[in-house]
Parts: sequence; structure tokens; C-alpha cells
Amino acid sequence: MKGLELSEKYYYAYGKPMLEERFPHLVNRMAVGLVGAGSECLGFDDEISRDHDYGPAFCIWMVQEDFEQYGSQVQEAYHALPGEFMGVGKRQVSLHGEGRVGALCIPDFYYGLTGFVQAPERLRDWMQIPEAALATATNGKVFTDPLGEFSRIRQEWLNFYPEDIRIKKIVARAALMAQSGQYNYARAMKRGEYVAAKLALSEFIKHTISMVYLLNKRYTPFYKWMHRGMKDLPLLSEIGDILRLLAERELQADAWKDTGCDDYVYTLNTKDQCVIIIEAICQILLQELTAQGLTEGDDNFLESHTLTMMEKIKDPSIRSLQIMEG
Repeated sequence: MKGLELSEKYYYAYGKPMLEERFPHLVNRMAVGLVGAGSECLGFDDEISRDHDYGPAFCIWMVQEDFEQYGSQVQEAYHALPGEFMGVGKRQVSLHGEGRVGALCIPDFYYGLTGFVQAPERLRDWMQIPEAALATATNGKVFTDPLGEFSRIRQEWLNFYPEDIRIKKIVARAALMAQSGQYNYARAMKRGEYVAAKLALSEFIKHTISMVYLLNKRYTPFYKWMHRGMKDLPLLSEIGDILRLLAERELQADAWKDTGCDDYVYTLNTKDQCVIIIEAICQILLQELTAQGLTEGDDNFLESHTLTMMEKIKDPSIRSLQIMEG
């Protein structure tokens, strides 16, 4: 059983009755669910995941004044719940897994993940928060929230980046994809720097995945789950399959033996299948960038579109940032 489903069943079987009996004056002021770090909060957990931080558990989120007065009591009552449920043993907590479940303070929960107690008002503050942190703060499921405070803040994050920030991040991804995949991969291969070529491909894959999430208005999760999460995206999920082909492709050193030193010639060396895959991905993304009104023209080199996209940013302080910042 998936950890999220197990968590919800455990709450309704044991958690809800306990909270209603022990804390009747608080139960309508608590939010309960499972959100945060761990593959189970993304719904990506499997048999391999069950060696740590898997088992019946849930979060109880409380406003600060309630947590300060009653948090320790709620935590004590939570710890007294049965450890085993539906044939699954007690949650095995990993070295860094403490504090993910049980009684939690709402502002502390969001601050611990993002550095902010709620979605920031200043645009530049959004630039400080790693995408994976925002994915972690908005994953999982809220089972109940009668007060609505936890869900109010959660929805602010779920509304996604302000558009100027989203565009700036898209510009940065386009520039980094062009630099790593469309330019430096070829230069590394021509020089016989195969470790650098592998690193360039890795950077290209990472920034491509982030670009796809940004175009879907979804936060990119922790790197281990970036590619897996693409399957569930409504736009461009097929790029995940193409990236798998790129990741499985062996470096083709022979394709570069007879190339010259002209950048244009060996950047588009179609003897190398990695180059073909890279260019195909950039072409697909360019079509979506155009469909979203962010650029125009058919130049497949993504860096050529960065200045056009920067002009779409309304805030002058964000528009003035270095092209790869974001």
C-alpha cells in the first residue's frame, strides 16, 4: 500500500477518534494530513522505499498559539497511538527523519521547508527558494482542515510563482540548456573531454526537466524524483521518454574524429545521436514557448530567444537580473 493511503486510513482509524476524545476543544482548529519530505508524500514510494520513514503516520498542524499551549500534549497522545496498522509495522525513522510527522506548528512547518512562513510578497524573495523546497511544501494530501489556516497558506504556494519569476526562471533554463547541451557538449566531445561531456549532458537533462515543470506551472521536486514526476504532467510529459533515451545513450567518440574546428559545424554534428536528441528536445520546447506567447521565430538555439523572453518581464528589477540567474 502506498504510504499516503496508509497514512489517511491510519488517521481515520486511530487519529481522528483520539483527537476528538482527547482534544475536543482543539479538533476543529487542527489540520491533519501528510505533506513534506519523503517519497510517500509524492506518491512515488514503492517496496524499495520501505526501509526508512515508512509506516502509519500523519501530521497534525496547529496555529502557533495552540501549538505553544498544547503541542506537547498532542504529541504525547500521538505517540501513544498503535505503532502497527494493517499489517505494517511501526514507522522506521531515518537519521534525518525526525520531526516530519506528529504535532507541528504551521508557521514553523512552512518556514522550515521554504524559509518563509507564507508565500512572500516581494518578487526577489521568490528567487531565494529552491524549487524542490516548494515542491516539498505543497505535495501530499490534507485530510481535514476545518480552520483553514494551513490550507490558506498552502494555496498561496500552490498558486505558483508570480509570472515575472516564472518567466525569469524559464529564461535561465533556456540559457543553461543552450550552454550545456547545444554548445558545451559538442566542445567537450571535440576535445575528447568525455567526463566534461557527461557533465554537460547531466546539466542539460536537469535544466530541461526544470523547464518542463515551469511550463506546466508545477514545482520541480527533489532530483531523485524529477524525472519520475514528469509522467504526471499535462504538458510535454513525452520529453521524459526522450530524456531517458539520451541518458541511456553511450558517448559516441568516433562521431567526432573528423570534425573541424568551426563551432557551427561540430555543434550540429548529426553523426552523434546525442546531438540529434538534444536538438529534438529543444525544438519541442521552442514550440511550447511559442504557444505560451513567450517567444517567436524558429531558431532552434534556445539562447537566441532569451532576450525576447526577458522583455516579457514587467518588473524592472527582475528584468535586470543576469540572464542565467533563476
